[in-house]
Amino acid sequence: MHLHVESPAQETLHYTTEIFKIEDKHNTPVMSPEEDISEKRREIQGGYEWDNLLDPLHPWLRREIVKYGEFAQATYDAFDFDSFSEYCGSCRYNESRLFDKLGLNKHGYKVTKYIYAMSHIDLPRWLERSHLMDKWSKDSNWMGFIGVSDNNESRRIGRKDIVIVWRGTVSPSEWYEDFQRKLDPIGHREAKVEHGFLSIYKSKSESTRYNKSSASEQVMKEMKRLAQFYNARAEEVSLTITGHSLGGALALLTAYEVASSLPGLHGNVISFGVPRVGNIAFRDELHQMRVKTLRVVAKQDLVPRMPGLVFNESLQKFDDIIGTLDWVYTHVGAELKLDVWSSPYLKRGFNVSGFHMLETYLHLVDGFHSKTSTFRSDARRDIALVNKTYDMLVDELRIPHFLYQQTNKGLECNEHCRWVKPKRDPEDIPLPTSETHTHVFEMQENYGLIPLFSL
Repeated sequence: MHLHVESPAQETLHYTTEIFKIEDKHNTPVMSPEEDISEKRREIQGGYEWDNLLDPLHPWLRREIVKYGEFAQATYDAFDFDSFSEYCGSCRYNESRLFDKLGLNKHGYKVTKYIYAMSHIDLPRWLERSHLMDKWSKDSNWMGFIGVSDNNESRRIGRKDIVIVWRGTVSPSEWYEDFQRKLDPIGHREAKVEHGFLSIYKSKSESTRYNKSSASEQVMKEMKRLAQFYNARAEEVSLTITGHSLGGALALLTAYEVASSLPGLHGNVISFGVPRVGNIAFRDELHQMRVKTLRVVAKQDLVPRMPGLVFNESLQKFDDIIGTLDWVYTHVGAELKLDVWSSPYLKRGFNVSGFHMLETYLHLVDGFHSKTSTFRSDARRDIALVNKTYDMLVDELRIPHFLYQQTNKGLECNEHCRWVKPKRDPEDIPLPTSETHTHVFEMQENYGLIPLFSL
């Protein structure tokens, strides 16, 4: 079997003057102005399957896609990757500081809950991410968060927006689960989903500190609490679920469960580089439950082609011959397809990881106007972000690759001039969700949340 991957045209690349005048953008905003989109909120939210909004891409929708994509990127930027850290696998900041630390307060949301997940597999010692025997959790990883829009953002978009954000794959156990190909049933009908994704979503163990309840149970408990609170206030609420790669797969599983358990709460999914998650029945049941899904896909990205490289939704036309295809993987929802090589700022090589990177996606969304037009010359998002963790930008931009690094790799020079790993601020040390404690989140009034107590 040969996987055909389209190669860039072998021609001399003529860089525009835009590249050599990139300094001109340094003193301009990195996002388009915040327009009041309340009059078009149903269309932006996918009420009509985003008809006539994707090609050309409506500027209001572009901004919303970038906003949710930056929430998903936050789950990478705040993740503790340091294998020598006792908190490896956790979030480096607590709920109240996450958006402030990452510069995302501009979006007008507040985090209400962190989500933790685990996998039921035993890894060889050399495959474990942390090098320490004694760490915050041997079983769980920080997997995402739930947030709500404040009053100003709610007025701008026309409703109170609850957002569920899932992280993509970073740990070895998650990679292992991603490679599973078995389909497991979900719900009570014919829908089936990939075994590994469902395992991460549903796994729990009484012997763990952070996953006595599964990621699924954590999300549903918080969603029911928020839904009850806003229903009592007679406030219109919508749900947006987002994620990149594995996070996009978990977003679909969440959308299915929320639609099944809370049918009055209409949700939509905006995913980036998501693989196929379930069979045709899974797709059809999501459609019947009125879940709206927008998949942002890069043409050169291999991940959205998996699983089901050969046996996928394209076989549905042979139903009459081979019968119902309950064992075939299929994509869900509308698609916004991007082309890596449409950007004059990206290198003309083959970089599998770089093509799949979320920052590459956000760069392409920001520059996309239509399938027949060139990359937007007035794209605002900072181009340097593309080189956060990869080498994707052309050398003429003079932006170093792998630029997103901790100063001195996380070490600090103490008062004795010795280089040491600093202790985390006490407020940023993860609190076990399973321990009985009274923890009060002081929510500002404009988020419409009463103080909540987590047990």
